[in-house]
Amino acid sequence: MAKQWVAVDFGGPEVLEERTVDLPAPGRSEVTIDVRAAGMNPADYKHIAPGQNRGLLPLTLGFEVAGVLAAIGAHARLAYGEGAVGDEVVAFPITGGYATALNVHANDVFAKPSRLGFPEAANLLLVGATASEMLHVTSVGPGDVVLLHGAAGAVGTSVLQQARLLGARVVGTASEPNFESVERYGGTPICYGDGLEQRVRSVVPEGVSAALDTTGSDEAIDVSIALVPDRGRIVTIAASQRAKTDHILWIGASNPSSGPYRASQRARLLGLAGEGLIEVPIGATYPMREAKAALTALHGRHHNGKLALVA
Repeated sequence: MAKQWVAVDFGGPEVLEERTVDLPAPGRSEVTIDVRAAGMNPADYKHIAPGQNRGLLPLTLGFEVAGVLAAIGAHARLAYGEGAVGDEVVAFPITGGYATALNVHANDVFAKPSRLGFPEAANLLLVGATASEMLHVTSVGPGDVVLLHGAAGAVGTSVLQQARLLGARVVGTASEPNFESVERYGGTPICYGDGLEQRVRSVVPEGVSAALDTTGSDEAIDVSIALVPDRGRIVTIAASQRAKTDHILWIGASNPSSGPYRASQRARLLGLAGEGLIEVPIGATYPMREAKAALTALHGRHHNGKLALVA
C-alpha cells in the first residue's frame, strides 16, 4: 500500500486529495521506489491549473523523486546498470512523485550521488536539465558574457553554477536581498526594474553575448533584445508568446526538442553533483502528508532554495 496525492479538480492546493492505493508489483521494465523525497517545481501547480480538459482528471503530481529501490521487474535494467534492492536512486522524468512509493520505468532511474541528501537529489534534475538546455541552445562557452534574468531562482541558481563550469561570466538580475545568493554561485548581481538596460551596460561595457530569461517579464525580453545582437542567443522558458513574436528561442515541456536533450543530461548532472561541482540549495522540506501546505508555499513567495516533500 502507498499514499498518493491526486488532483480531483483543476485549481490550487484545495483540489488535492490523499489516497491510499494498492501498488502492484513492478512490470517487466519497471522498478518500485520507496520515496524518501519528492522534488517540487512550478510545473506541479501549472499541471493542475484551471482551464484544462476535465477528462484528464484525476491527475497525479510530481516529476522527480529520490528514494530506495524496493523491487525490480523481471527484465528491468536501470540507467546505471543492474541495480539491487536497497540502492539509493533518483528518478526523472516521472509522473506521480507526490507519493510514498511508486512504480517507474527502470531506464529513468539513476544512482543517487552519496554526497547528496534525498531532498537535494530529488530536486536536481528538472531545474538542472532546464538550465543546461538554456546554455546549450544559446551556445554559451568560455569568455561569453551572459545576462540571466531571475538569477536567484532555482533554474537561475543552476545556470550560474553550470555557466561557471563553462568559463562564462554571468550578470544576474535579482532583488537586493538575494544578491548574496547570486554572488555565492559566481554571478554578478544587478537589480531588475527601471533602468536595467543602462545598469547592465555600465557593468559590462564590453557587451552581452547571450541572454537567458527564467521570469517571462516584458522587461526581461525587451532588455535582452536591446543588449544581445543575435536573437538566436536569447532564450526564455517563461514567455513563449514573446518568443514567437520577437523571434527568440523558447524551450519547455511542449517543445519537442527539449525532452530528448534534457534526458541526455541526467547522468552528466548527477556526476557533477557527485563531484561537488553543482549543488541544490534547499529552502524547506514538508512531510508528504502536508502536500497542500507545501504546494501553497511553492505557489507563494519566492524561497531561497528548493522545496521538497519528504516521506
